[in-house]
Amino acid sequence: MSGKDAETGSKVVPQFVTTFEPQHGRAVPVADGVERLTAPNPSPFTFHGTNTYIIGQKSVCVIDPGPDIDAHFEALMAALKGREVTHIAVSHTHRDHSPLARRLKEETGAVIVAEGPHRPSRPLLEGEVNPFAESSDTDFIPDHALADGATVEGDGWRLTAVHTPGHTANHAAFALEDTGILFSADHVMAWATSIVAPPDGAMSDYMASLDRLLTRDDRLYLPGHGGPVSEPRAFVRALRTHRLMRERAVLERIRQGDRFIPDMVKVIYASTDPRLHGAAALSVLAHLEDLVEKGLIATDGPPKLSGEYRPG
Repeated sequence: MSGKDAETGSKVVPQFVTTFEPQHGRAVPVADGVERLTAPNPSPFTFHGTNTYIIGQKSVCVIDPGPDIDAHFEALMAALKGREVTHIAVSHTHRDHSPLARRLKEETGAVIVAEGPHRPSRPLLEGEVNPFAESSDTDFIPDHALADGATVEGDGWRLTAVHTPGHTANHAAFALEDTGILFSADHVMAWATSIVAPPDGAMSDYMASLDRLLTRDDRLYLPGHGGPVSEPRAFVRALRTHRLMRERAVLERIRQGDRFIPDMVKVIYASTDPRLHGAAALSVLAHLEDLVEKGLIATDGPPKLSGEYRPG
């Protein structure tokens, strides 16, 4: 396969950027009227940590306060000193993004806004365990649920909710109006692809959300982990192509005789950090759910991690 998409001319493989200075404990400016403070929670899933953003000057909004870590809370409060926090916007309810919202609300009286409480993309199957249950902030309830396209505003800023389900059912990005900036959270990140893990997430939703972003004209993404995405439309096209290549790889493994997800992971993710193979298995399951729905793959009963798969 050539190195570029024949239709769009974009690179087939996203050009991931893994150079990033998190500056833990210190808020740094990343755009006009926007500061970033990275939480000290590095891991194979969170890169150098979760990015918290402060929008505005005197009257501000905090996007994704992050995990409830004392050092991060203290650094955030120091960065906010002398300013009024009117809103706390939460992109989704994984524990590296939302828990500190409650503590920040208690301290500042700000209003918490989000798409809604945590929920899976589909009901759990009989006997199924949600592998990301411990990562889900099921106690989170926003003060106001933001419908798609709804806005909140303050002194010199206005944010619009852009629903982007896929990574989670309640994932939302936030557009900073009149700037071309989109806070893309975990939907699109410069350092790696987003985890799409059933039942928390759904591949069909994720792909539809990528397609939706391609209809926008944002000039810069500020994601939940790592550095900015400076050419978002080209990057999203490459991400979309990358996911379609993964889908074709799953189809090919089944056509070659693989019947179980672990066998597919060994081949498709041979060069991936073994610590991420559990997440890779869930990503394969997400593709299989979509492929079964399309009738390209068959299995007995609903798709599951332990299921046996064959050509449709």
